[in-house]
This record gives sequence, structure tokens and C-alpha cells, in this order.
Amino acid sequence: MSDTLLTELADNGVLTISLNRPEVLNSLNETITLGLLQALIDARTNKDVRAIVITGAGRAFCAGADLDSKSWPSPKGLSAGEATAASMDRGFNPLVKAVSQSTKPVVTAINGIAAGGGVGLALAGDITIASESAKFKLVFGPNLGIIPDMGASWFLPNLIGRARANGLALLGDDLPAATAKEWGLIWDCVPAEQLLAEAQAIAGRLADGPTIGLKAVVKAHDRAMSNTLSEQLEYEKETQRVLFDFPHVSEGVRAFIEKRKPNFRDVS
Repeated sequence: MSDTLLTELADNGVLTISLNRPEVLNSLNETITLGLLQALIDARTNKDVRAIVITGAGRAFCAGADLDSKSWPSPKGLSAGEATAASMDRGFNPLVKAVSQSTKPVVTAINGIAAGGGVGLALAGDITIASESAKFKLVFGPNLGIIPDMGASWFLPNLIGRARANGLALLGDDLPAATAKEWGLIWDCVPAEQLLAEAQAIAGRLADGPTIGLKAVVKAHDRAMSNTLSEQLEYEKETQRVLFDFPHVSEGVRAFIEKRKPNFRDVS
């Protein structure tokens, strides 16, 4: 593991991954992007990992792509657009998918500024919390004349509506964490000194739960964004058909009847 990523696996199965390029606001070069992607891939098959926290070192969560021309080596002869598309195909897009489609619940803990593609990374988690001093900033349009990427152009209108998404992306104004919570962009904001502990506590609760079922909940909500009600009812039926045959459901039913806390760790 490169020193641009710090990882720690707690006894309760919570894997904490910290982006560690504080001198450049944890911007994403090839090394850190592919390293984070690989860490998430490895977590899929690691039975000791039951939930994941992603955060940043220093005063930023992530400032998006590292715009230094050397940060993403590309074959000679490519235009700037072709080189950008290649880096998106190779790293940025697979990374966002790895976070949002992780088989383990993911909590993103936004410790400071999340800018550019860092906004997409922040919102790709299942639960996003931020420090009270954190900010979200979309600089693609007003500063560069490009569109939001790393999923930001999908997350924002779906989470807060087209009007607010357009305002943020066209004007580039800072969005404070408290307002992000008020708008429904994130789950919560907490004092900075409590952020990591709170994120790990939330991840610990998820790790204690029926993780397969919890991820199915997130997938159902994502499907609902494009389904009609009839389509969603059918999706619910087919998903319940599958889930009710998993052992974690039987454990949940037994625990309810026996008036005890379910032990999902042994069955999911």
C-alpha cells in the first residue's frame, strides 16, 4: 500500500481508509486513485472487513483530480481531451463505481473541503457525514468550463434537485456542511473533533448489521430514482424473494421471537 493511503482495520471489522496527500488537498493522481480502487476491490473478498470509512488527512477531504500534467501519465500523441477520457476510463470512473457498488457499507467522512471530483467521491458512499467546517465546491463550470464528473452530475440533481444543482455548478459557490445537511445532500454534520469517531461509530453499527441486506436497501433506493412505482413494486418483490432465503433473515426473525439482539456477524 502506497503511503498516499493510510488504512486501519479495527477489531469490529471497520476498515478506515484515509487519503494522504494533504500538501495538495488530497487531489487524485494515478497512484492514490488506483491505490484506493485496489483497496476497495480487496475489501470485497476480505471477510474481516464488514464496513468501510473513507476520509482525508489534513484540512481537505479531496480536491478532485490532480491537474498536474505528470499526475496521470498517458501515451504520447493524445489530445488533452483524449488523455482526460483515458484517465476517467482507467481510474476515476471505476473508483466511483467501486465506492457506490461496494459489497460492504461505506461511510464517507468529509473532514474539510470537497471540491471538483472530490464532491462525487464524497457522495458515492452509502452514508455521508461532514465536519461543521467542511465545504462542498463545484469548480468545473465557472473555473474550467467543463461539466461535473466523478458522478457529481448524477448525485447532485438526484439528491437536491435540478435548481440547486445548477446553482452550485454554474456559480461555484461554497456549500457549507450545515446547508448540505439541510438540503439533504448529506446525512449529518458534527464538530470537527468528533467526525472520525462518529463515522467509525456509524460504520460499526453497519458492521454489526446484515450487511448483504443493508446494501440491498441502498440498491433499491438507487433503482427507485429511475423506476416507475409499478417497476419498483416488482423490483421489491423480486429482491424480497431472494433476500428471504438468506440466513440473516432467519436470524432476524428468531431474534425477534426470542426477544434478543440478532447476531448477524455469523450469518452475513
